[in-house]
Amino acid sequence: MKDIQLGGMISTVVTPFDEHDEVDLGLLRGEVKYLLGQGVTAICACGSTGEGQTLSLEESAAICATVVDEVAGRVPVIGGVIQNSTAQAKRYSLALKEVGVDALQVTPVHYVFAPSPEETVAHYREIGEATDLPIVLYNVVPWALVPVDTIEMLSDVPQVVAVKQSGGDIHLLADLLHRLRDRFTVLAALDDLHYPAFVMGAHGALAAIPTVTPKLSVELWDAVQAGDHAKALELHERILTVWRAIDAPNLPATLKAALELQGRSPGLPRRPFKPATSAERERIETALRAANLID
Repeated sequence: MKDIQLGGMISTVVTPFDEHDEVDLGLLRGEVKYLLGQGVTAICACGSTGEGQTLSLEESAAICATVVDEVAGRVPVIGGVIQNSTAQAKRYSLALKEVGVDALQVTPVHYVFAPSPEETVAHYREIGEATDLPIVLYNVVPWALVPVDTIEMLSDVPQVVAVKQSGGDIHLLADLLHRLRDRFTVLAALDDLHYPAFVMGAHGALAAIPTVTPKLSVELWDAVQAGDHAKALELHERILTVWRAIDAPNLPATLKAALELQGRSPGLPRRPFKPATSAERERIETALRAANLID
């Protein structure tokens, strides 16, 4: 299994789609270059920000191959897998391994029916044994959050090296850090709560907001590590302003609007989502100005 470090400020990357709803790999390269220039410690493709739940196996592999090529070993590349059976999760995971990702980000099974703790452990064990890649448990789906007791059972699966705690539950993050910080790398995906998460001892973040505010997010991580809490609080509030403006059910659209307003080229969201409305763009532009991210 690869020995990689997954800490600090990890950014997700959007998947740009064109007017025909096809992936635009050229625009993807531009986004990867931009993020690398902002100092992020790793890049995750095909996650929620990358609309991974909409991607075919072939699209996921092409996207991750492009990111791996553009990154060229400078930071780890994490490939996202959002599937609802062990068989499908293995197929995607093996395809992403084939194109060179350094680690996998895998959601638990989350469609209507809930696996038992033992079944969840078996799910990750089978993926880990098939790929022998480091796995980040992506604990994101609010109605299917994997509890701490089950995550503790995953200690016996050597490939599961990290937990990305999302789903809006800072209480679960606190319990994870209290009980399991020595076994797992615990990454915060609570976009409006990175500052307190870092103060509590999270090993870093892997989230949507650094896709929009990579420089500020890296500076926030560095400020907390340096003990400069006045600076960290100021950065937290600037980032929070932006997150509040983009946090919406149509996040693929609002987030891409935020990138576009900064002069970036994120492409379109995948249908059925439409581009952000004029009112949404105005709200986001106001927030970006307040955060001093645009003139």
